[in-house]
Amino acid sequence: MTERRILVTSALPYANGHIHIGHLVEYIQTDIWVRFQKLRGHQVVYVCADDTHGTAIMLRARREGRPEEELIADMQQAHERDFSAFDIEFDNYGSTHSEENRNICTRMWGAIRQAGLVREKTVEQLFDPEAGTFLADRFVRGTCPRCGAEDQPGDNCSVCGAAYTPADLIDPVSTLSGSTPEIRSAPHLFIELEQLHEFLEDWTQNGRHLQPEVARYLKGHFLNAPLRDWDVSRPAPYFGFEIPDSPGNYWYVWFDAPIGYMASTQQWCQRRGERFDDWWGPDSDAEIHHFIGKDITYFHTLFWPGMLKTAGCNLPEKVHIHGFLTVGGEKMSKSRGTFILASTWLRHLPAQTLRYYYATRLGSGLDDIDLNPQELVSRVNSDLVNKIVNLASRTARFVQSQCLSEQYPQNDDGLFEHAARQADRLAELYEQGSFAAAIREIVLLADRANRFVEERAPWELKRDPKRQDELRDVCTVALNLFRQLVVYLKPVLPKLAAQTEELLNTPIRHWDDVRTPLSGTPVSPFQHLMKRIDEKQVEAMIEDSKDQDAPEQPQESSPDFHPADSWKDPGDALAAEPIADECTIDDFMKVDLRVARIIEARHVDGADRLLQLTLSLGGGETRNVFAGIKAAYDPESLVGRQVVCVANLKPRKMKFGVSEGMVCASGPGGKDVFLISPDSGAQPGQRVH
Repeated sequence: MTERRILVTSALPYANGHIHIGHLVEYIQTDIWVRFQKLRGHQVVYVCADDTHGTAIMLRARREGRPEEELIADMQQAHERDFSAFDIEFDNYGSTHSEENRNICTRMWGAIRQAGLVREKTVEQLFDPEAGTFLADRFVRGTCPRCGAEDQPGDNCSVCGAAYTPADLIDPVSTLSGSTPEIRSAPHLFIELEQLHEFLEDWTQNGRHLQPEVARYLKGHFLNAPLRDWDVSRPAPYFGFEIPDSPGNYWYVWFDAPIGYMASTQQWCQRRGERFDDWWGPDSDAEIHHFIGKDITYFHTLFWPGMLKTAGCNLPEKVHIHGFLTVGGEKMSKSRGTFILASTWLRHLPAQTLRYYYATRLGSGLDDIDLNPQELVSRVNSDLVNKIVNLASRTARFVQSQCLSEQYPQNDDGLFEHAARQADRLAELYEQGSFAAAIREIVLLADRANRFVEERAPWELKRDPKRQDELRDVCTVALNLFRQLVVYLKPVLPKLAAQTEELLNTPIRHWDDVRTPLSGTPVSPFQHLMKRIDEKQVEAMIEDSKDQDAPEQPQESSPDFHPADSWKDPGDALAAEPIADECTIDDFMKVDLRVARIIEARHVDGADRLLQLTLSLGGGETRNVFAGIKAAYDPESLVGRQVVCVANLKPRKMKFGVSEGMVCASGPGGKDVFLISPDSGAQPGQRVH
């Protein structure tokens, strides 16, 4: 495998507020991807910085009676502390208020000026007469001029993605004083983005750099018409960098914020003796990957690549865009206690619980991520504690302060080799950002390993002095299977990986460690790895987060669906297969749906679409089923998986044998088939009601 050089960034958190669990979706997602790439042996640099400029910082510092520099220094310290507590590991964490950033902004601006992209024009801007300042975008709320969504910020709509100026808003209101702002004129500098239209069309639509739905969104909403000029300056008073060739004007925060990625990289290069141009220069072979939320798509996929292209810099290889966080299906709310700060979470629950839960929910698309408190408790307890950690706690005690078997046992039912063969598939899922799919497959491996332990019953072997060698072999297998799971989960759960390294006295250095079993290594005295969590802890955290005086945000109106609104499910599937005619409860009850476990799966000679499955309903009851899922599933990956089957279907004689049931799945067919599985804890034979 060729070593890659990868530079990774997350969006810069604003220095006017503390980190909350909504922010952490992005930073945990990015950290998992970075740790995976490092585990694969690539050279990866993860940089970030505080976004420090703008009117908000200026006004807060004024209220608190201290310099802006002191305010942003305090907030950066708090941000870094929160990130560290959640095991988010930056190679450099900087600030946009740095000399490195000022210098790069000046160089970039000079290149953009020289390219003839800058022009000056008078702008009518909203001014708050009570606060005595021009209003930055974030200090104006109003109704979106495109879709009519209410309570939108002054730069772009969080519902339809439209970009505009604060003056374009309908019924604008100043968030500083609550007053209606007035319009005043001031000279502003603009970048004529339309001059870069051809380049941006190619860069966004070539299929390499963006998710398909994002590319379609940009094509349909922005690139189908001339691009608007981009206002990149703000008049005094403003906290930021004064533009060298335009005294009295300051670069708008969205100009110098993404340049903060470059400045943070430069700080890392200076510390390590690296060349900055090896990462950002035009001849660099480094891949640049940005992770951002869908609300700032416009800036990172049009303005930012346009700036880089004009300045002759290395362009992003991929912009990974994710959805928002909801809690219990709703927007985060201070009054309901679901606006949870990172520091509040840590007072009640371990950081690993949130990292694992987010990993179980994150895919490669723009779907929103819902934090469901009951599901959080269930996933942590059922998957993480009862299945994965339990492998070590059930076996390590029997061999602690001893050594694993001198040779890895051969009678492991092929489990180690099977898990090792999943390495490439799981690596592909991690690479794509499909963490949820990876976790599902890892948990299936844990199910297999736990069945092995149940069948071998080491607690019974412990009682028989004549079977101690057999006991050690069983524990050797179980602990190796546990370590494989931990290698696969190390990007998600670095703390668990460190604990495992101590337990088995062997570091986890590379993804391919899953291919070589441990033998003869000492086992340390067992220390508890992870505790179950309780709903009462979640309830206490929510209560701790409540702000009874916080006003509720009005609900946003819902425009027609477009690809960027991926948190709303499209109606394509329903349109393709409309709902069937109404049935009665008596009709439904005739169908006996049961939980079943696939105990055998094989290809069917001569069949293009079919796999032959043997389903166990428990107690020795089985069904032979032919299922048209060959294009979507590898038979080996299905063994051990639980499904829902129609258990009382009349047997049907087919060319290849008798089919005695049907497994339930969704999707139109072919590769787009998705087996329906019960939740954790379901048992074969249970009826589905």
